[in-house]
Amino acid sequence: MTKRSGLGQAFYLGGYDLSGDTGAGDDIGGGLAGTQDVTGIDKNAFERVGLLRDGRLNWTSFFNPETAADDPGVTEDRAHTVLSSLPTTDRNLMWRAGPASIGGAAACMVAKQIDYNPTRGADGSLTISVSSQANAFGLEWCDLLTAGVRTDTAATNGASLDLGTGSTVFGLQAYLQVLSFTGTDVTITLQQSSDNGAGDAWAAVTGGAFTQVTSGPGAQRIQTARDQTVERYLRVATTTSGGFSNLEFVVAVARNATEVLF
Repeated sequence: MTKRSGLGQAFYLGGYDLSGDTGAGDDIGGGLAGTQDVTGIDKNAFERVGLLRDGRLNWTSFFNPETAADDPGVTEDRAHTVLSSLPTTDRNLMWRAGPASIGGAAACMVAKQIDYNPTRGADGSLTISVSSQANAFGLEWCDLLTAGVRTDTAATNGASLDLGTGSTVFGLQAYLQVLSFTGTDVTITLQQSSDNGAGDAWAAVTGGAFTQVTSGPGAQRIQTARDQTVERYLRVATTTSGGFSNLEFVVAVARNATEVLF
C-alpha cells in the first residue's frame, strides 16, 4: 500500500481556490448518523438500515483581505472576502487530500458555513477558525476526474479514470469547481466506456452533465438516478456553442458500490 504525507493538498470553496490561505484541515469527516434495527421475527440475525448521512469540514484560515477589485495583480478575491460574509445559502466545498492527479482523493460536501472566528495570538499572529456542516447529502469521498485544476482553451475530451471493478448499478454523484472562465459558454459532461473507448465508444453519462457555465467562479453538484449503470471508465469532456478561450476547473466523482439514498 502506498502511503503519503499531507503535503501538496488543495481546498476549493464555491469556485475559489483558498489553498494558499488555508493552514490546516482540522476536522474532515462524516458518514451515517446511525442505523435502525429492522430485524423481523423470522430472521436469525440482526437487520439494520442506515439513517441520515452527515458530514463536517473544519479548517484554519489565514487573514488575507486582498480582492480582485483592489489589486490588479490579484485574479480573485481571497479568504477574508470569501469567508467573512457568512452566507446562509449552501456552499460547495472540495478538499483535495490526494495528489493532483486523476484518481486522487477529494472530500466533497454541500454545506452551511457555520462561523468565521479570528484568533490573535500574544505574538501578533492572526488565524481564523472556520467550520461547516453538511446540508442534505453528507460528506462524500470522491475520485478526481481532472488532474487537479484542469485548463481547457477549447472543447476537449479529457484523460480517463479506470475505476477497476467493471460496471456498477447504483449511479454516481459528481462535484464541479469552476475557478475561472473566459468566453460565452461551456458545458462540462461526464462520459463513460466499458473498455476505455477501445471497442465501446465513449458516451455521455445520463444525468452526468453540469449546468452550462457562462461565468466563474462557481460550483455545482449533480447526481444520476439511484439505479443507473455506470461503466468502468469515466472521463470529463467540455463542449461549447458560443466558444470560450479559458476554463480552469476541477471535477470529482463518487461512483456508488452499493445503494445510496439522500
